[in-house]
Amino acid sequence: MQCSLLFLTTLSALALGSEVNPVQKVIQLLEGMKDKGMKEMQEEQAQYAKYERFCEDTLIDKQRSIKEATEKIEILEAEIQKSTSEAERLTSEIAEHTADIESTKAEQDKATSVRKEERADFEATLTDYTESIDAIGRAIKALKDNNKKLSFVQLLTVRNLKKLPSDAFQSIDAYLAGSDDATDAPALIMEASRQPPAPKVYESQSGGVISMLESLQDKFVDERASLEKEEAQKKHAYELLVQGLKTQETQAKKDQKQKAAFKAKELESKAANEGELEETTSEKASDTKYREDLKATCQKKATDMASRTKLRKEELEAIAKATEIIAGKVASSAEKHLPSLLQTGSRSAALAFLRSESPAREQVARFLQQGASSLGSRVLAAAAVRVRADPIAKVKEMIQNLITKLNEQNDKAAEKKAECDLQLTENKATREDKTDQVDTLKSEIDQLSATITKLGEETVTLTKEIDELNAAMKSATELRLKEKEKNTAAIKDAKEAQAAVASALSVLSEFYEKAGEATALVQQSASSLADQPEIFDESYNGMGGESGGVIGMLQVIESDFARLEAETTAEEAKAVKEFNDFMEDSKVDKASKATAVEHKSRKKQTKSQDLTTSKADLLCTEKELDAAMDTFKKLSASCLDTGASFAERQAQRAQEIKDLQEALEMLQSQNR
Repeated sequence: MQCSLLFLTTLSALALGSEVNPVQKVIQLLEGMKDKGMKEMQEEQAQYAKYERFCEDTLIDKQRSIKEATEKIEILEAEIQKSTSEAERLTSEIAEHTADIESTKAEQDKATSVRKEERADFEATLTDYTESIDAIGRAIKALKDNNKKLSFVQLLTVRNLKKLPSDAFQSIDAYLAGSDDATDAPALIMEASRQPPAPKVYESQSGGVISMLESLQDKFVDERASLEKEEAQKKHAYELLVQGLKTQETQAKKDQKQKAAFKAKELESKAANEGELEETTSEKASDTKYREDLKATCQKKATDMASRTKLRKEELEAIAKATEIIAGKVASSAEKHLPSLLQTGSRSAALAFLRSESPAREQVARFLQQGASSLGSRVLAAAAVRVRADPIAKVKEMIQNLITKLNEQNDKAAEKKAECDLQLTENKATREDKTDQVDTLKSEIDQLSATITKLGEETVTLTKEIDELNAAMKSATELRLKEKEKNTAAIKDAKEAQAAVASALSVLSEFYEKAGEATALVQQSASSLADQPEIFDESYNGMGGESGGVIGMLQVIESDFARLEAETTAEEAKAVKEFNDFMEDSKVDKASKATAVEHKSRKKQTKSQDLTTSKADLLCTEKELDAAMDTFKKLSASCLDTGASFAERQAQRAQEIKDLQEALEMLQSQNR
């Protein structure tokens, strides 16, 4: 009885010092651990099921993203190779066009040089013919005027002409030799320049010379006309050649410009694809690392979950057994609930996020009138009228003037034809060039618009993924704080429980130790008194057997709380590391996506500026094309819509010249 009082007194004192009974606290902690363990195990299983679905969905999504990135990389690499090959081909072709342009310019320079020499020869020869015709005309006039002195001087001039035939030379020499004034030639020359001509008297002896000179003059006139015609043909041929060479040069320049533009586009496309390839490769690498890390984490969580579930079940069995044992020995209940033996269940949710342009005269008049009727020529009709009305001398002069005028018209018509052909060719090249530019610019605008739309969509997607990452990181941080709070409380409770169990063990140990000593004293007294009344036959050992079971269970509970403290501390450190790794991966993924958003935004802005520029260029080019079309209409009105063709007009003038020359010959032969 005294021993029981001593145990209760000591236990009461301990309870007053700690404000709770250690044994009751143990029982309450065990029961609280059981309830809390069951609840947390169910929550943890539901949480893990959600996390497991997240792992499956995210791994599939990332695998799909990796596959799409791989296919996109293959396409981009093929596009880059294609752009490289196209750029090399265009470089070679541009070099060929450059060589063609230089060759064409060299041919133009050579043709121009040859043409200048031909023109110089023509002008020199034309001057000789003109001077010869004029000199012969003056000699004929002097002879007809019977001005011996002047005719002598003029014949000497004719005799010195470069183009004078040898027979004419001999005729003049013969005439001069038979003249009475031949010996006074020098004085006649000086006198002719001071005295007026003598009266006109017909001299039969000069008739042969005059006839010879007129024939020679006609011959020179014809040769001069042939020379001028040949010059016109050479000039026309030169203009056609130059026009053709300029057309070739213009086409070569056009092709060179187009291919240079195509090359620039290919290089721009290559650079854009290379940038996109770099982004895609980086995103693929990021997604691959994220998937590998997530897969490893999910596998580890699956293993941990199986282990935790098994441990929880074992824990619940141990708690039930311990509670049964302690409740059977202790009547009072505990005041504080024991936290779950494992407090790390919520950590498994910390990584649930998402990554991701007269008779003779009458005969000539009839001849000209017939020509005018057959050709419909107003020029020949007017000449026919003048032949009937005017003296023969004036008619000859008029016909000669008409021939000259027609030749000039031929030259002017040829020049205008060449100019029209050149302007039409240049206008055609301009219209084709501007049409090609308009088509190219429209294609560029469509492509730029599509690219801008695509970049906008990709930017929106990346921004959404960044927002999801931010939300996931925020959620992970909140879960980590809650988990830390729970683990801190579990560690604190484990320490307090260990202190309580240690206190209870100390009380029981002291009690039974004292109880054993008291029992030994009683036995000693009884043995010394043989004659006292029988009172105890056996020594009283107390509830040693029962206390040993309680003490053993308390020792097991104490070790369990020590294990709880150590495991919860280790799990907290592990959860911190996993949280830090996840946050680091998420930050890297977020930075990669943010860089991609910034790059795509800059690229979109650049493309938008290019679109604005292309639209302005299109408007300007369309205006230039409209101007070229207006120029073509004007050229058509002046160069194309003129009735008869150039060849027909040239043929009519040639026939008119021929008819006039024949009429002139008829008049001259009649005069003889």
